[in-house]
Amino acid sequence: MDGVVLAAGEGTRMRPLTADKPKGLVEVAGKPLLTHCFDTLLSVGVDRLVVVIGYRGDDIVAHYGEQYRDTPIAYVRQDEQLGLAHALEQARTAVDGTFVVLNGDNVCRANLDGAIEHHLETDASATLLVEDVSRAEAKTTGVVTTDNGGQVTGLVEKPSDPASTLVTRGFFVFEPAIGHACALTRPSERGEYELPDAIDLLLSAGHRVEAVELEGWCHNVNEPSDVDAVEERLG
Repeated sequence: MDGVVLAAGEGTRMRPLTADKPKGLVEVAGKPLLTHCFDTLLSVGVDRLVVVIGYRGDDIVAHYGEQYRDTPIAYVRQDEQLGLAHALEQARTAVDGTFVVLNGDNVCRANLDGAIEHHLETDASATLLVEDVSRAEAKTTGVVTTDNGGQVTGLVEKPSDPASTLVTRGFFVFEPAIGHACALTRPSERGEYELPDAIDLLLSAGHRVEAVELEGWCHNVNEPSDVDAVEERLG
């Protein structure tokens, strides 16, 4: 199974740590962020890594080369950072069959294997790892609505008035249909191609989308203070 890692962003909020390196090479607990991501994906059965690179992408290629722990790495370039759906569209031809996606700034100790298992047991085109958070936090990320059976009924990026407090946690399991949906996604008000909008297109086309609630934790490293927070969680 392919594992896509989205690592093209500049990480402006991580400055000064990203002044001379890409965000994915910022060290957390003695290892680059991307190493944490790769280890996580290999632990759930990924046997090929596809890394979407952009800002200082050559630094990432130079650091990891063509494989990590005997697992091959393919690199896909996102020359313009136009959102996660745009990033995933760049990787469309590089993946085959069911694949997983992990945001390259996430450190996780969570039930990712459970999300994969759930996805494979259904006929879903997408399965999202979600967590129930405060309304204030829900306004800052992708908000998910579900029916009583746990199937996703809607997904909105950074709503001003969240319809629920379930949010995505940066890990997804997809079928190839998501690539076509990403290609059809239009720019949001902030000029980016949003992954929640692409998933919403899947729903509109009648695809099944599942949600699996997070067990454990996933921490998005957005600012220098998050490095300290993750290191504390890792002990």
